Amino acid sequence: MFFTVSKLFWFVAEPISLLLLIGLLGIVLSLTRWVQLGRALAFLSILLLAVCSFSPLGAVLIRPLEDRFPQPPAEMAAPSGIIVLGGALDEGVSEARGTPTISASAARLTSAVALARRFPQAKLVFSGGSASLTERDHSEDKGVRDLWLSLGVPAAQMMFEGKSRNTYENAIFTRDLVKPSPGETWLLVTSAWHMPRAMGIFRKVGFPVTPYPVDYLSYGNARDFAPSPSVLDHLTMLNFALHEWIGLVAYRLTGKTDAWFPGP
Repeated sequence: MFFTVSKLFWFVAEPISLLLLIGLLGIVLSLTRWVQLGRALAFLSILLLAVCSFSPLGAVLIRPLEDRFPQPPAEMAAPSGIIVLGGALDEGVSEARGTPTISASAARLTSAVALARRFPQAKLVFSGGSASLTERDHSEDKGVRDLWLSLGVPAAQMMFEGKSRNTYENAIFTRDLVKPSPGETWLLVTSAWHMPRAMGIFRKVGFPVTPYPVDYLSYGNARDFAPSPSVLDHLTMLNFALHEWIGLVAYRLTGKTDAWFPGP
């Protein structure tokens, strides 16, 4: 139920979708007796879209998420395993085209391969099934297996969990799959902006992991707040940032984490 509600909510609450819906509602109302209200909503949607597109709002919201957990030291000890969260493969396109098709979060998968080569004794565990409400037959783990094999990762080093649909299920199903022992070190590889929520969830289910953030969207310096013509970058950061901040609140309210903003 939580999975379905969260997907339906974000379909409407996603910034661009929400602003477009407000604008369309304004246009419709402007053709009725509520002309003034319609014009006001249309103007508001255009104004907010401009702010989201040309201001550093996305960077302002995503920087605290991405800066929350630093990367482990370069000379860290060899881990027992490396857990990679799904979300970097477009399972629908991969299935239709017959070849793994990675998304903008590809660093989750490529960084994991680098870690697997660096620590060949560590298990490389992928966690991710289908995040779609309608296409449950498409599972991300199948395409990831093919991709990692093509990049030279030994099949014996890999493990896959292909049932999870969200981060909470990632944590539970991966814990049950690998059965971590006390004293073991497990790296958690996911996008930096997603790391706070992921760490809070893994802690909640009793699986201590070491954060290994990748896939940064912000520079982490003053360049994030300088004028930029890249509207798409601003909207992408805003989209992911709002998704995570809302997710942190929702997961805390439903008892899936123990902190509003999990930290080191």
